Amino acid sequence: MRRIALFLCLAGCVLDAPRNNNDIGAEYLGARYVSDPLGEGTGYDPDPLIRVDAFDCVTFVETALAGGDVGRLTKIRYRDAIVGFTNRNHFMETDWMTNNADLVQNVSGKYAKTMTRNVVIDKAAWARRVHGMNMDAAPRAVGLEYVPYSELRPIRNNAPLIVLFIVGKSEKTDKIGTDIAVVHTGFLMPGGVTLRHASVGRGVVDDDWGRYVQMRRGMKNNIGVALVKIK
Repeated sequence: MRRIALFLCLAGCVLDAPRNNNDIGAEYLGARYVSDPLGEGTGYDPDPLIRVDAFDCVTFVETALAGGDVGRLTKIRYRDAIVGFTNRNHFMETDWMTNNADLVQNVSGKYAKTMTRNVVIDKAAWARRVHGMNMDAAPRAVGLEYVPYSELRPIRNNAPLIVLFIVGKSEKTDKIGTDIAVVHTGFLMPGGVTLRHASVGRGVVDDDWGRYVQMRRGMKNNIGVALVKIK
């Protein structure tokens, strides 16, 4: 039944790429929030490769970038576009940003004074703790440039930016077996006043950027944002 559902989704859910990147993700406004809605269609995570009725924050950004096209989405979600759980770009800090370097670029320094959040991603420990599997992956240290909230000023971007919301220490570290820096993502729409994202309990929505930043700034361990250009 899962294979049939996957076929139907692939047949019915592939959409044309957005004609205007300045309105990226608009077709998904109102879609509901579901944690981890995508998988490989078979194997360990048999959730479908693509769906357009429900998202979490990362799959919303990925699907919008892909324009709803499963081939483009696969290239974004998997290293070398090879579908497989161990090949998936699980961590934004290391896998996702590195393997999508042809598509995105951290441009935080263009907008404000920046700092660096140093993080060590232990994917093997995460895989054992969360998924009960062995994964051949050495811990990887990376420095993530970001704008501290104290330095963040109004942004007047002419094109959408991907926003990565950064924490200094994640409360999930002990639970998931590794530190992480990125805890949420979405699009800062042109003009810098609207955040388009998949929000827990609300689905894909447009929020006022300033109010959302103030809310995040008041949360424990939240330290700033990375601003990422779509090439």
